[in-house]
Amino acid sequence: MNAAYEFVVGPLAWIAGAIFVLGSIYRLVSMYALAVKKDYSSLPYMDLKYSLRSIIHWLNPFGTAGWKASPWTAAVTFIFHICLIITPLFLLGHAVLLETFHGIEWPTISDGLADGLTMLVIAGCIFFIIRRATVDKLKYITSGMDWFVIFLVLATFLTGFAAYHQWLNYQFILILHILAGEAMLASIPFTRLSHMIFWVFIRGYMGSEFGKVRHAKDW
Repeated sequence: MNAAYEFVVGPLAWIAGAIFVLGSIYRLVSMYALAVKKDYSSLPYMDLKYSLRSIIHWLNPFGTAGWKASPWTAAVTFIFHICLIITPLFLLGHAVLLETFHGIEWPTISDGLADGLTMLVIAGCIFFIIRRATVDKLKYITSGMDWFVIFLVLATFLTGFAAYHQWLNYQFILILHILAGEAMLASIPFTRLSHMIFWVFIRGYMGSEFGKVRHAKDW
């Protein structure tokens, strides 16, 4: 078990990180090349002012017509994403690993706050699972990849919560948590999680098209 732990926090972690970085670069370069090939005329009218205007409005959970139409979904979505980002970035256990293996000191949040944020992510995953399984218009467009992403995120946070509270076999659960986290990191460029990379560009494109070209709002 110790050898397995050393492997997942060592070579496998580097592999997952490399896949994430190189995969993200590949996706960005390939998407730019596709934009040039398919619709080069759209690139010159990309405008910083209208891009930022659109991004800022979409960062407001109740600033768009779509979010206003489903306020509960908007609230859950924003809380989920905030917790999803903050928890792994500032978790004490992750900061300890970062300092141990790379000598980098990193700010952390309290264990109690991390526990609360983790439970919010788990609750958010359950909400999205129920919503996709019961709302007809979502059931129609939901693919196997959508289910994979939701359950991967759920598995990562659930095993992390279980490992922290030392449920069942601690070392085994910890290894499962690390594996799930590395799988999630490596899958970001190639799954629905890629919106973490592309959403800024998508909103910038939409904001520029509506604001600079159509002289309208995109929210």
